[in-house]
Amino acid sequence: MKVLANDGISKSGIEALEQEGFEVLTTTVAQEQLVNYINNNNIAVLLVRSATKVRKDIIDGCPSLKIIGRGGVGMDNIDVEYARNKGIHVINTPSASSHSVAELVFAHLFGGVRFLHDSNRNMPLDGDTQFKSLKKNYAHGVELKGKTLGIIGFGRIGKEVAKIALGIGMKVIASDKYVGKSNIKVEFYNGQFINVEIETEPTKEILKHADFVTLHVPAQDDYVIGEKQLEIMKDGVGIINAARGGVIDEVALVKALESGKVAFAGLDTFEEEPTPAIQVLMNGRISLTPHIGAATNEAQDRIGTELATQIISLLKTENA
Repeated sequence: MKVLANDGISKSGIEALEQEGFEVLTTTVAQEQLVNYINNNNIAVLLVRSATKVRKDIIDGCPSLKIIGRGGVGMDNIDVEYARNKGIHVINTPSASSHSVAELVFAHLFGGVRFLHDSNRNMPLDGDTQFKSLKKNYAHGVELKGKTLGIIGFGRIGKEVAKIALGIGMKVIASDKYVGKSNIKVEFYNGQFINVEIETEPTKEILKHADFVTLHVPAQDDYVIGEKQLEIMKDGVGIINAARGGVIDEVALVKALESGKVAFAGLDTFEEEPTPAIQVLMNGRISLTPHIGAATNEAQDRIGTELATQIISLLKTENA
């Protein structure tokens, strides 16, 4: 039985599948060629990340497909219900990359409060001639400890973000339509831990009181943060989006950055991905990464092995 990992899969995932007799293909097939490739090679399992889209044309045009797997959390690039109604299993790995995304949030936060994103642009250009003036420009950083982090979306990733925030001494406030109270277990290297109970609040309250706001919501039909939401935030707020492009109005964000209402932003996802707006890419107050939240070796190993485990379990059950 053949598996096409069109957006790649870890070596550990390949090995786990091959040990059970699956043939794993890692050719990256262009979107418009997918139907032909799947049919010509009798592919039973299609694995994707965020690049490949699995819409009705692929689902209808590929009768050999038994499983569609998403390496990661969000499945907005797959017509999930349509596929399931056609008898195709749709799987993902909701927890495998949570900690990796959370760490990237803090990479942006730490970099933002100490201007690292801008310093790393300017030091290579002017560090040898303007050292003293650059030192003065970047001399007004702030500490994260003691500040309030507002988390919008308190699912798996939001809770991992909370753990790190609590660990460095931040106050955590959160909002979520579906989560009330949550016990956050902050674990330490020596086996000790503390439990912190967090009760979610309306998003409006989070926006009013947070020094920094980070988004962890699925794709939306409308902006979670637009002009109105930016207006009620604290002056000098920092905003991070490592969730989905389109949850922040980037035009309004750039305007707020230029006015000083927002001190800095960290963006891992973009409205116009994979061709982000030039106004966003060139803004010196934005820390930029190209949608790499889940892209750590550890997360990819977990994703690969979790997908393999689910595939083996599903197809063995069907063939039993």
